[in-house]
Amino acid sequence: MTNDQMQAIRDDLAYMRALADEGRRTPLLGGSILIAAGLIYGAAALAHWAVITDVLAVGLAGLNVIWGVAVAAFFAALFVLKARLGGKPGAAAMNNKVSAAAWGGMGGASFAIALSLFAAVYKTGDWIFMGLFPPVIFALYGAAWIVGSALSDAPWMRWVAVASFGAAVASGLLIGTAEQYLVYAAAFFLLSVVPGIALTRQEPAEVV
Repeated sequence: MTNDQMQAIRDDLAYMRALADEGRRTPLLGGSILIAAGLIYGAAALAHWAVITDVLAVGLAGLNVIWGVAVAAFFAALFVLKARLGGKPGAAAMNNKVSAAAWGGMGGASFAIALSLFAAVYKTGDWIFMGLFPPVIFALYGAAWIVGSALSDAPWMRWVAVASFGAAVASGLLIGTAEQYLVYAAAFFLLSVVPGIALTRQEPAEVV
């Protein structure tokens, strides 16, 4: 290998390191989406608890309405918020692209898991399968927060990931109980809304 080829390789490596360093300095976007998800699904989980404990007298059929409205509301909010985020400084940075892919993958996996659990309920007639959804969701949250931590200079995200895993375990221990949905709601507020606020506060006002 010639000296010129060696120098070209060194230049390429230096360029990739510079891109990686620049990406880590670019604040992660998407906090507003996390706030919307936490508020909407947290409220739905709280309403679910109210229904199954007869605090809210709408009957169990009302659960389908509650979660159907929640899903529709979140996707409407997602459409609007993603359009806004696309024009923000740093949206094209590599760390934000990877972060968006991680959270998007988490969302797609959540939807597929929800459908598979509904299929299990339809097959067996046992609604206990839906109690598996909260633990799985927060395990996926934890994985997404670990990716976010690796993409930024925000070590606090690792603690959010650890808390998400803890919420998954706690929710699993309470499966089949009304209290599971109180934990579900609290976890959405603490692990989605609060970190989402932290992310929005660090979003750049000018070009990065």
